[in-house]
Amino acid sequence: MLQGAFTHQDFAGRKGTIRTGDVQWMTAGRGIVHSEMPAGPGTHKGLQLWINLSSKDKMIEPRYQELLHQDIPKVEKDGVSVTILAGESMGIKSQVFTRTPTMYLDFTLKPGSEHHQPIPETWNAFIYIVEGEGAFGSSDSTTTPAHHCLVLGPGEGLSVWNKSSKPLRFVLIGGQPINEPVVKYGPFVMNTKSEIMQAYQDYQLGKNGFERSRQWCSK
Repeated sequence: MLQGAFTHQDFAGRKGTIRTGDVQWMTAGRGIVHSEMPAGPGTHKGLQLWINLSSKDKMIEPRYQELLHQDIPKVEKDGVSVTILAGESMGIKSQVFTRTPTMYLDFTLKPGSEHHQPIPETWNAFIYIVEGEGAFGSSDSTTTPAHHCLVLGPGEGLSVWNKSSKPLRFVLIGGQPINEPVVKYGPFVMNTKSEIMQAYQDYQLGKNGFERSRQWCSK
């Protein structure tokens, strides 16, 4: 959560409020129905990322991991600070459990600072600039401003320079490729069209994990 707060609840009875700096890590597994709403007036900003599960994990029971701001590891050195939501940076590892090996790092660079972050060679990765602007790849690269996304090439680590007079904030997100077919329909993601149709039918009929969905209503 970048700013503000939202309340969440689901058909299993879980509910809570995520505030600035907190993280909700939800594994949908065989299926879950949930709601998210702003927790009061004002501005509310957040980032939502969907991470694919391998075929062997797609029908596991749903689970939550809620990470409070004060419990998430953070490191600051030479004008660079990083919040480690998943993966590792500057010698510090996140304790969050990810079934798909994942890197989720929230960086802030002060003006005039730089950082070099290794990424496993076989992983896919991208950068999303939250605020400010930075030079990515080499110090003489054209700067990329806020609200842009950069996809890294195979085998590339991350090198970034903040040559501006304002802080640069971005997230680096990467993961190990699953190398399986992806078929999606609405909120459902499976490996084949027949699996998608089965998941949709299960939701409509309230079975195979969706038994509680037909009577549930968020409050």
